Amino acid sequence: MSFRFYSNAISQASRNFAAGLFITGLLLIGFGFLVYILRDLFAIFASIVFFVGGVGCGITAVKIFWMQRKIDKINSGDPQGYRENVQIHIEEHHDE
Repeated sequence: MSFRFYSNAISQASRNFAAGLFITGLLLIGFGFLVYILRDLFAIFASIVFFVGGVGCGITAVKIFWMQRKIDKINSGDPQGYRENVQIHIEEHHDE
């Protein structure tokens, strides 16, 4: 009588994992070979990615500085900081 520690499902899962790992390894080898062959092309792609990332960081920083300036105006007690073109009217009705 043989006693199995694993089922067919576990065997199939391990085979699928091994196949996926093998394909990933082949893709990494191919990508590494392409980078070696096409250095200039990948350098241009990397520079584009870094440039776009830098522009995105700059835009985000400007937005943060701008919002911080608005928050500072609100906290300074300046009524015009958060009430631009707004007038508050209070109507009191006394039923006596």
